[in-house]
Amino acid sequence: MSETIGFAGLGLMGAHMARNLVEAGFDVTVYNRTRERADALAQSCGCGVAATPAELASRIGPGIIIVCVLDTPALEEIVEGVDGLMSGLVDGSLVVDMGTSRVETTRRLAGLLAEHGAAFADAPVSGGEVGAREAALTIMAGGVGPDLSRVAPCFEAMGRSWTHVGPVGAGQVAKAANQVIVGLTLAAVAEALLLAEAGGADPAKTREALLGGFAGSRILELHGQRMLDKAFEPGGRARTQLKDLDQTLELAEQSGITLPLLAAGTEMWREMVARGWGDLDQSGIAKVPRALSEEN
Repeated sequence: MSETIGFAGLGLMGAHMARNLVEAGFDVTVYNRTRERADALAQSCGCGVAATPAELASRIGPGIIIVCVLDTPALEEIVEGVDGLMSGLVDGSLVVDMGTSRVETTRRLAGLLAEHGAAFADAPVSGGEVGAREAALTIMAGGVGPDLSRVAPCFEAMGRSWTHVGPVGAGQVAKAANQVIVGLTLAAVAEALLLAEAGGADPAKTREALLGGFAGSRILELHGQRMLDKAFEPGGRARTQLKDLDQTLELAEQSGITLPLLAAGTEMWREMVARGWGDLDQSGIAKVPRALSEEN
């Protein structure tokens, strides 16, 4: 592969994404705040390791740097903090944020990098840890055509599909829409399976029946089974889902619209985190209506 790739952020999804790039033949150097994760990945797949984001940018030069970190403050720290990417970027660098970040921050960083001769695109993903591991992510990309064409081979190494949804920031808007559907559907599945159990139907058989009709969905298929199994090891943490929904409510307010169902549904996720279950998988939302029912 002709492009040299930097990858910052080796969390639940990022480590798999970086590995898939290496296995696709890219020359990859990684950075992670916790150095041990970067060293472990280097030992297992042969990628390079940078000690700081600034070093990562310097080593990549006019290549592509992908950032996949937990939240907007972490993105800002990576890009413009002490020893951040800004300290090492050169003309022709392309930074691609594949985390879920605030739209206004995305657009601000794009302007900041443009002043220094570098480009910025936002390409958040859907698919969770399973999608990252299996290179089956869905990627929603915002930016200009030439930049996205340049990074497209990377997208294809990490995902099943990618779509150019608009200018810089549009990828994050699309991800916000995705999280509305995901967050509310997870909560709906949790309540539906509890209703089936409480009403005397076999919840596993009810899920099986529902998968064959209009209620069928990837969430009912995958997360519904996790709810039945009470398998809540994190593939995507509940506190991250709540962060995304709060950002989406903020975006709705900034856009001058009211989303009453989202506002109500977000309270269920807030309850989950408040009860100390924020580090469970998103499917752990099933614990909330059960707990509330037992307390009433």
